[in-house]
Amino acid sequence: MTLFKLFKSIAPYVRPYKWLVAFALLLTFVGALTAQVNAYVLQYTVNSIATLLEQQKPLADGLSLVALISAILLGKEVLSILVTFGQKFFGEKIRILISKDLAQQVIEKVLTYRLAFFADDESGSGKLQTRIDQGVSSIVRTVQSFFIEIFPLFTSALVALIGMLNANLFVGLVALAIIPVYFFVSLQQAKRLKGWRREIRSYRENKSGGIINILESINVIKSFNREDIEAKKQFELQTALTDTQMKTRSTNFKYDGLKTFIEQIGIVIIIILTAYLVLAGKMQIGAIMLHIMLFNNVTAPIRQLHRIYGEVNDALIYAEGFFDIMNADHQVEQSGDYRPTNILGKFELKNVAFTYPNGTQALSGVDMTILPNRITALVGLSGAGKSTVVNLLDKFYEPDSGEILLDGVSLSDYDTRYLRENIGLVLQKNHIFSGTIAENILYGNPQASYEEMVDAAKQAYIHEEIIRHADGYNASALLLSGGQQQRIAIARLFLKKPPIIFLDEPTASLDAVATEQIKNSLDAIKKDRTVIMISHSISQFVDAEMIYVLKEGQVVEHGTHEEVYGQDGTYTEIFDSAVRSLNVEKISSSLR
Repeated sequence: MTLFKLFKSIAPYVRPYKWLVAFALLLTFVGALTAQVNAYVLQYTVNSIATLLEQQKPLADGLSLVALISAILLGKEVLSILVTFGQKFFGEKIRILISKDLAQQVIEKVLTYRLAFFADDESGSGKLQTRIDQGVSSIVRTVQSFFIEIFPLFTSALVALIGMLNANLFVGLVALAIIPVYFFVSLQQAKRLKGWRREIRSYRENKSGGIINILESINVIKSFNREDIEAKKQFELQTALTDTQMKTRSTNFKYDGLKTFIEQIGIVIIIILTAYLVLAGKMQIGAIMLHIMLFNNVTAPIRQLHRIYGEVNDALIYAEGFFDIMNADHQVEQSGDYRPTNILGKFELKNVAFTYPNGTQALSGVDMTILPNRITALVGLSGAGKSTVVNLLDKFYEPDSGEILLDGVSLSDYDTRYLRENIGLVLQKNHIFSGTIAENILYGNPQASYEEMVDAAKQAYIHEEIIRHADGYNASALLLSGGQQQRIAIARLFLKKPPIIFLDEPTASLDAVATEQIKNSLDAIKKDRTVIMISHSISQFVDAEMIYVLKEGQVVEHGTHEEVYGQDGTYTEIFDSAVRSLNVEKISSSLR
């Protein structure tokens, strides 16, 4: 990311506010002119007083001069205040508006990306959040600084330099000769800091990711008494960040001292040269003050160059990460345009292979036919590839090779949004959004009526527990237990009423009574729908009309329960182990 690329990338977001920008630039030019007024007024004042003293004019003439100068300076200050207010106000307005547009645009863009983007190690939630937050703030701060600081300072410097050259060519050339030296030192300072700034960004991202990891894993950390280990990790990160920050401060102090010395050399040379010209009768005495003040206006922006350059470099570094997210068009979910009148639900997987972005091969040569209006169970040990099949059927990922058909049409040809409108998905752990219970259930169908929502909750056996809360359906969904939250997710399914249902361990986090209730509700919603079910529960997969057994990413057995069990293979081993774990003999003797 270069400065040119940064402004090119920002241009589409600035363009809608071009009239604000134009007005800010006009104010900048006016401000640059007013910044030089003091120098010329001081020159006029010194020369006029010297003349009055030489001519021994009365005090009244001096008072008239003071009144005139006071009026000019006060008028200039009023104008300067108005101009500065305008610059800051419009600069801030541009910053806020662009910040809003950037933040909204990146969220909308990220929502279009496929799951593979989020599975990448570089796209962890902590790193993404830091890149987005720091990217937006750095970019808009650069835009704001350009209109409030950078452009005004350099415009003022240019006007001041022209004023020096116009007043006296030789003195102006002295300033012109010193500026490159001063500029070179500032540039070296900025370059020296650049690498450390990149390190600081990396440390901040890792620190943010570490904090999020601690918050998400707090139960595990406390259960193992590992608070000291996690604190040590954060301490090491914070120490590295602090050490790098101190290096930048130390370097700044050294270079700032050198620049001050160079600036003072310039002032001394200008004083000597202008004093000589005054004594030689080629200048009036006021010219000394004029050139010193104009030279100060020339060096002011260069004095701030390392800070400005540093901020721009920060913006370039964070903008690099930000626009990497914005421009990841290859990560956008692919969608066809096929939208049939209705979907029957016949899936065919032909020699499908798939490897996750982290390099883990999940499926290899998978052939499978899932018939419509039937219950198909995917059975296998953890890591066998069951959830991967569901992810592929829902178009969360694209297969590396092979083909997936739905009702005889390639899944890639389907409109992705339309496809997912016709699929219901219940996971082992479903996400509950911050908000009310009603808002979470209505996520299944935002247009559903209150009565439809309540009916869905009843079918998911959660209604009675909801109304026990003082606020009922307006209570916070985060107050619900894990099992209750699972039934909220199933209530969403009843509202959505899709022809295809994927169940990935839907009763895994429920107690025995809730499991029975959910099984009854799921049995009701399974009727006349294509159901693909992943479960380790015997009560779930024995009801399936077709069972596919996966092992190490391949289908090793398939058929009905009786057919597959009779093969005395992987399924038999899984089923027998499940039965033994239930201690069936003792359970049977206890049944009434």
